[in-house]
Amino acid sequence: MNNPIRILLCDDHLLIRASLKSLIGEFPGIEVVGEAGDGREALEHVIKLRPNVVVMDIAMPGLNGLEATRRLVKDHPQVHVVMLSMHADESHVLQALRAGASGYVLKGSAPRELEMAIEAVARGEIFLSPAISKHVIDVYLNRAEGQTNSLDLLTPRQREILQLIAEGKSSKQIAQLLDASVKTIESHRASLMERLDIHDVAGLVRFAIRHGLVSPEK
Repeated sequence: MNNPIRILLCDDHLLIRASLKSLIGEFPGIEVVGEAGDGREALEHVIKLRPNVVVMDIAMPGLNGLEATRRLVKDHPQVHVVMLSMHADESHVLQALRAGASGYVLKGSAPRELEMAIEAVARGEIFLSPAISKHVIDVYLNRAEGQTNSLDLLTPRQREILQLIAEGKSSKQIAQLLDASVKTIESHRASLMERLDIHDVAGLVRFAIRHGLVSPEK
């Protein structure tokens, strides 16, 4: 490529972003054009900075990497996402691919893997860390298209509210954050509980953790 690949970093830990920026700065033909601390900020920066690739963490407060990726690839299909995660299990990888990520790199990988991932997704290819079993992508590609995931039953707004509930925020706090009325939030909350057939907050938290919307340590 004649022009450098433009990268937006999205991670809620400042030290990790600083380390990634320093590391990626050494990759030829690749430059970091911006940073974001959560998914919502990343979506705003994509519009302003027009990156080619977003290197995205999964578990972030407010709007996690999976939901941000869903919105990003829908509204900006020319932008590709490399998910950077500590999780190598099939569940997290499949969630990332279903959300629209083109790459999945483990945080314990060698720097060259991240470089290869960025270059691959910028070409429109899919890249998975070699440490992730090959059967993961085979399972993903061979699944029946009609098969639905529990999260697919929810609207994007309901998934966003589910994450915020799992993070311990009250309906009033969520309403303030999303610039909506408490009544509207309560309505979304009741609807998502009905769709998931989960009728208590503890159950919603377990569901959110199991599906990668939040991590146990957050």
